[in-house]
Amino acid sequence: MSAGAVSCQSSICPNGHPPSRLECPTCSKLGIKGSFFCGQECFKAGWKTHKVIHDIATPRQPLLDDPNINRDGTYNPFGNFKFTGTLRPVYPLSPKREVPAHITRPDYAEDGQPTSESRRAGQPPQILNAEEQEKMRTACRLAREVLDIAASHITPGITTDAIDAIVHQATIERNAYPSPLNYRRFPKSVCTSVNEVICHGIPDQRKLQEGDIINIDVTVFYDGFHGDVNETYPVGRVDDESKKLMRTTRESLDEAIKLCKPGFLFRDLGKTIEPIARANGCAVIRTYCGHGINELFHCAPNVPHYAKNRAVGTMKPGMTFTIEPMLNLGHNWDQVHWPDDWTATTIDGKRSAQFEETLLVTETGIENLTAGKRREDLFT
Repeated sequence: MSAGAVSCQSSICPNGHPPSRLECPTCSKLGIKGSFFCGQECFKAGWKTHKVIHDIATPRQPLLDDPNINRDGTYNPFGNFKFTGTLRPVYPLSPKREVPAHITRPDYAEDGQPTSESRRAGQPPQILNAEEQEKMRTACRLAREVLDIAASHITPGITTDAIDAIVHQATIERNAYPSPLNYRRFPKSVCTSVNEVICHGIPDQRKLQEGDIINIDVTVFYDGFHGDVNETYPVGRVDDESKKLMRTTRESLDEAIKLCKPGFLFRDLGKTIEPIARANGCAVIRTYCGHGINELFHCAPNVPHYAKNRAVGTMKPGMTFTIEPMLNLGHNWDQVHWPDDWTATTIDGKRSAQFEETLLVTETGIENLTAGKRREDLFT
């Protein structure tokens, strides 16, 4: 259709919308075709309504005077939130990563609701038979493999989203499902907790910086069972305080594991963990604890890491659970959550570290199902 045959586009044209040739210059620049009017009066009379088209079509540019929007288009979605430390989220998040159809999924993979956990709530810890224990060993071995692969990529400049991609790929290559993905709507395949983040950090576009510390928390679901492990790592060279924090957290976990055997009370683990923390100027997080793990991601028993807790139950052969102390520098053990409803940070902005292993109680003691190599960087 030729330009001369386009009717006047004014919604209030008094001339009956005749064929028109006066084109809106702004629409022409924006590439909007067919925006013609029969005269200046029509054009001006309908200006307020017509201008909406310009606003919709105009490409959005970062507001360079807005401190929450960066020149590369990334942004802080919680600009008005009172952060406790220097870390900031860097959005947008990447799209949800796909899991091949042949890989077995946990029940929450589609709708985010772990209904099997809800059904088992309040029941005593499960005792695994020999076959189930072997499946746990396999899932935990795979989790350790994936964590070690992810850790090998830690370097200044890599984003936590890139680490998420590495974890996701390594997991599905093993025909396993990344357990965090869509668990209660968590959007990523791994938790990455940097500096003052205690746990449940969401991988995003922030680049790791020299001197950061990062916890990578990997869980995989394989052949119907979950394996869960995490460690905190330095990014390049870190200060002595951060080294001491990581070393203390690792030591508190190792000493707690040594206590585990049939008949030991879960509540007494904190009697060993907290004194080690306090002696080294650290506080033990109380809100989050270790947990039972098997076909369910989280179940009984609860395993607090602080002294004088009221956890119930004793260790019995065939039980599988995690111990995963989270220690903060200083004396504050409480936390603040970001508006994403996942990221938990220290209330004073000081750093936090965590280490986790999945354990199996045997007839004579304990088996560390996710055991890795000794970290020389923690003890030198």
